Amino acid sequence: MMTLDELVGAARGLALGARWEQATGLLDAAAARLPQTAEGRGAGARIALAAAEIAVDSVWYNGNDEGAARLSKVDADALDDLGRWDLEFARFRSTYYAHLRQHAPFLREEGQRFVDSAPDARRLGWAHMYLGLVYDNVLEERVDAPAHYEIALANSGDDPLLRREAQRHLGDHDHDAGDHADALARWRDATSAGAAMGMVAGTLSQQILLAVLARDAGDEAGAVALATEVLRWSEAIGAGRIAGQCRNFLAGVDPTQPPPAPSE
Repeated sequence: MMTLDELVGAARGLALGARWEQATGLLDAAAARLPQTAEGRGAGARIALAAAEIAVDSVWYNGNDEGAARLSKVDADALDDLGRWDLEFARFRSTYYAHLRQHAPFLREEGQRFVDSAPDARRLGWAHMYLGLVYDNVLEERVDAPAHYEIALANSGDDPLLRREAQRHLGDHDHDAGDHADALARWRDATSAGAAMGMVAGTLSQQILLAVLARDAGDEAGAVALATEVLRWSEAIGAGRIAGQCRNFLAGVDPTQPPPAPSE
């Protein structure tokens, strides 16, 4: 019989493979069969949290923003201290996404709160990762972001997904500084780290960045060929946001540059 850890691990594996609906469906089905006991309540809270985290993560790729709704249904009182930290951090990540490209200074204080309260190195790394993203994409104080990404990378340890995120965004700063050699090294490392975890959508999103460098190097044919294949894959797995990036790239748009600020 599958343990709770094995169940959550299997669901996360499906999500990494771009099977987001199957992942949450598996967890929902397991939750529906739990006994109405204290033990069942605790297991249900862990399952609901895992499903909510998957939904929060998947919005970056498929645009189906059901994370906030799922987070609101997690029974926080049935979680242990680590679970409650993870729940609050997932809520923070969901709020960050909702305020992307908006000026929301409160997110800096929220991010710092998670840095200060992180119970272990891996969670500290993720807290710094998102604080860096706040500086980059919400506050537009990009000069302050790389230091947080470096701390995230230093604390990635045995978490390849954290390593991927840190290297992805450090490479973005290298690219903006005109250091294409370091950007290429970081983006290749990020691609490999995500692929090693079976991260289909994330690996595709990295390939677009490699296409950017090909275009920068004057290899337009190679850039177009790579982006065309990423578009084909993205459409096939339902990763609509990546597919949109590919179409924009093929139309001449640089996906490493921020979109225009929304009009008031």
